Amino acid sequence: MDTSLTLLLLLAPFIGFLFNVFFGKSIGKSASGILGTLTVVVSFAASVYFFMQINQTQQPIRISLFDWIEISNFKVDFGFLLDQLSILWLLFVTGIGSLIHMYSISYMHDDENMHKYFAYLNLFIFFMITLVIGSNLLVLFIGWEGVGLCSYLLIGFWHKNQEFNDAAKKAFIMNRIGDLGLLIGIFIIGSLFSTLDYDTLKTAIAGATNLNMYWISAAAFALFIGACGKSAQIPLYTWLPDAMAGPTPVSALIHAATMVTAGIFMITRLNYLFDLAPEVQNIIAIVGAVTSLVAATIALVQTDIKKVLAYSTVSQLGLMFLALGLGAYEVAVFHVITHAFFKACLFLGSGSVIHALHGEQDMRKMGGLKKVMTITFVTFLISSLAISGIPPFSGFFSKDEILMVAFEHNKILWFIASLASLMTAFYMFRLLYLTFFKEFRGTAEQKSHLHESPALITFPLIVLAILATLGGLISLPTNSWLNEYLAPLFTKVATEEHHFGTSEYLLMLVAVIGGLVGIGIAYAKYIKQNLVPEADEKITGFAKVLYNKYYVDEIYDSIFVKSINGLSTFFRDNVETTLSSLVFGLGKVTNEIGFQGKKLQSGSVGFYLFAFVLGICAIITYLFLAQ
Repeated sequence: MDTSLTLLLLLAPFIGFLFNVFFGKSIGKSASGILGTLTVVVSFAASVYFFMQINQTQQPIRISLFDWIEISNFKVDFGFLLDQLSILWLLFVTGIGSLIHMYSISYMHDDENMHKYFAYLNLFIFFMITLVIGSNLLVLFIGWEGVGLCSYLLIGFWHKNQEFNDAAKKAFIMNRIGDLGLLIGIFIIGSLFSTLDYDTLKTAIAGATNLNMYWISAAAFALFIGACGKSAQIPLYTWLPDAMAGPTPVSALIHAATMVTAGIFMITRLNYLFDLAPEVQNIIAIVGAVTSLVAATIALVQTDIKKVLAYSTVSQLGLMFLALGLGAYEVAVFHVITHAFFKACLFLGSGSVIHALHGEQDMRKMGGLKKVMTITFVTFLISSLAISGIPPFSGFFSKDEILMVAFEHNKILWFIASLASLMTAFYMFRLLYLTFFKEFRGTAEQKSHLHESPALITFPLIVLAILATLGGLISLPTNSWLNEYLAPLFTKVATEEHHFGTSEYLLMLVAVIGGLVGIGIAYAKYIKQNLVPEADEKITGFAKVLYNKYYVDEIYDSIFVKSINGLSTFFRDNVETTLSSLVFGLGKVTNEIGFQGKKLQSGSVGFYLFAFVLGICAIITYLFLAQ
């Protein structure tokens, strides 16, 4: 029963992918969209069933399909592990995935390749499920590479635009850098423990008495590099903002709720390994905090509505990595869940705005939309309050836990995270005010066509807004269901529930005041003073540095891209030319020998007999001399 249902959970989206690839165009756009959505709904229903079962029994489900690799004492099977962590991930991957598929039916209806879009989206869900439920690192790696491939396909979906193709290639290549780190980490672990299975690995580490800490740390660091690539941390973060070239529902699914959380999932899954490498954990915490602050500063001045949300995603992922680095894995998972709710809602809300404005993404050409897009505005407002950490919305609870853990471990990291959180409140309400308040700043034609989006777009927004409001209830400060649910996964005792005293309430108050200050500054600038960001060419000073993202892309281009292009040009013009001449020269010599040799084929039997005798004499002479 469990095996059959697990295969249904996994293969339903893959069947949708196959059907849309082969028959999607012939059955029509709406039918292909409905089919793609229903297959993910089936996976969500199976996930809910497994959640109820595991929540009741507290026993993970292990399924081994077949032996995959067996070399000496190294063995890997192709199997699945359904436990508390994988089920949580499955719930929001398939649940939010279902809503985004539904949203896409309306959003992508005018696209001629809609069936191909749903095929790619279904394939992504299939690989994401594979990543989450794999029982070992090798199955995880299949899903890891698969979501990278689907990300490439979906970012470059509108491939007639070369900039979108470049963004897709950039995402693919930068992820390959991180994936190499992941692969090296897998090799090290396999060499050290002769297993890649999570349960076996956990048992081996717990029972080992003479662990090689150098190689344990090396493996943890290599795995962290893999997580940096997939979850967009410094220095491998620049692909994610460019990935906004894809359709907006893709941004919501892949780059807000699912794929970019793969790094957090992998580190949490291997928490018992990272606990043995405190130096690597310190690096994770520092990188997370710095990424959070850097991305937040860049988001302060962006004018593209999706770019603001993209850098916001990078910043929030940084907070999650900060929690991971401090050993608060359950807190990181909590923020993953709440972030999936409010960030998916924000991306889909931005898509609703872009849909109403026929593709316009510049906030300087928006404004006044709350009058005609009430549902989009209200859901966007709720999600903005959640991400800003304002109670009682979900983001308040998860952010507060991260900040509290940071304060207990490292005051400097707490300050950096708090500053990033203040900036988050500012740039999110800057976005909200510029988009929905004051008068409309677009063209008269755009104004005449302004309207609320259809129900297939607004319904997912409403559901996600409700989740963004209530999601924090799963881990209240004094009664955390989530901590108890995840407790069996961790070798160390999960973060103890706080006995709230003066200092804890003061920290909460500081966090809320910080968020309100950010909102207040945004209100003063963009409502009271009615400021609108300047045109690109008029931006000067440090704002220009921020607008150009600290010129990191240009630095990478100068150091890496141009160097590699120069090296390839050198090999093309010199080495390849020499090698080509050598190869063609050998070919010419062979041709000439053949041309001269065929002259010996004269047809004279006497000459052939003479050559035969000479050959026999040569052989006999060789045999005689050889003795």
